[in-house]
Amino acid sequence: MMSTTELSNSELYYWLRLSFEPSIGPAQARALLAHFGLPPDIYSQPVGMLSKLLPSNLAAQLKASASAEIEDQIQHALEWSTTAPNHIITLADPDYPQALLESHDPPLLIYAKGNKQLLNVPSLAIVGARSATQAGNENAYAFAKHLTELGWSIVSGLASGIDAAAHTGSLDAANPHACTIAVLGTGLDIIYPARNRDLAHRIAQHGVLLSEFPLGTRALPYHFPQRNRIVAGLAAGVLVVEAALKSGSLITARQALELGREVFAIPGSIHSPLARGCHQLIRQGAKLVESAEHIQEEIAHKNPSLSQYAMPVRPRTPTPALPSAQQQILDVMGFDPISPEAIQQRTSMDLATLAAHLLELELAGNIALSQSGHYQRITAD
Repeated sequence: MMSTTELSNSELYYWLRLSFEPSIGPAQARALLAHFGLPPDIYSQPVGMLSKLLPSNLAAQLKASASAEIEDQIQHALEWSTTAPNHIITLADPDYPQALLESHDPPLLIYAKGNKQLLNVPSLAIVGARSATQAGNENAYAFAKHLTELGWSIVSGLASGIDAAAHTGSLDAANPHACTIAVLGTGLDIIYPARNRDLAHRIAQHGVLLSEFPLGTRALPYHFPQRNRIVAGLAAGVLVVEAALKSGSLITARQALELGREVFAIPGSIHSPLARGCHQLIRQGAKLVESAEHIQEEIAHKNPSLSQYAMPVRPRTPTPALPSAQQQILDVMGFDPISPEAIQQRTSMDLATLAAHLLELELAGNIALSQSGHYQRITAD
């Protein structure tokens, strides 16, 4: 039945089989582990003992040989785990993330590709809209980069938009001791969405890809709320950057609250549908944040043991003063999208002069031009 001979592979074989058993969910499997010990101990029990915790048909199932389909899955996973940097980490493994172990519903095992040591570095999750605005993506990138430089690993879900921006910001940070964890809603051999394949490759090299789903598992809608509980479970807190009122990001935030984690949200324009989810979270008690330091201060206050992982915050370099005409433009713009015509009306500048100043502000990174032709201020300086 079993081609592996080493004890570690023998134990892993039974962990995998237990995770693949039809009609035996994680809660039942954990109950069996609590009662009998490790998976090899479970499979060595007589049917009568197993029937004390399981229906008789499931007890008999455990005593029978694994089906050919399950046997193929087990052997495929064992073979996959022998190739660096692939890992299968069980509940009994010291590398299993402690934060996830303490959550309500930890998976029996997780598949990891990359630096598994990052799974026990204190982490923060950054989540948000797939169809994010340019400003939202820039905020996710900047927060992730800064927080990684402070010593946190950044957890997200490898989706387009905010997730991808957060992963990229963390990868671009200069900290060898922290990086990014991408939690997938598929098997690790299937990257979804496909457009993030290059990003996933970078994460596997410098961070870690993670999934509770067996190899070969494709993207299905109900996998992603399940994935989100892992994102929330790994992190000391969750930052929501942009989210509509009905979004997976709010599910992640709710799961984080249920686990006693901190929830943070970045406010946005009252006119933006992607700000409404964040505003709802803030009304419900999420912490409004405008900088990475706000998150660091709140986490350190609530969890003093985590403050040791943060590096001192570097003083900001003063921003050079802008020419008075450009500062006037920023002052009249506010922070909502605004048309060039409205800016001209508020400043009384002629079109040629205004266009030149707008171009300079855009090149300097102070404003951004959307596809709709509106400008938006993207810095507070």
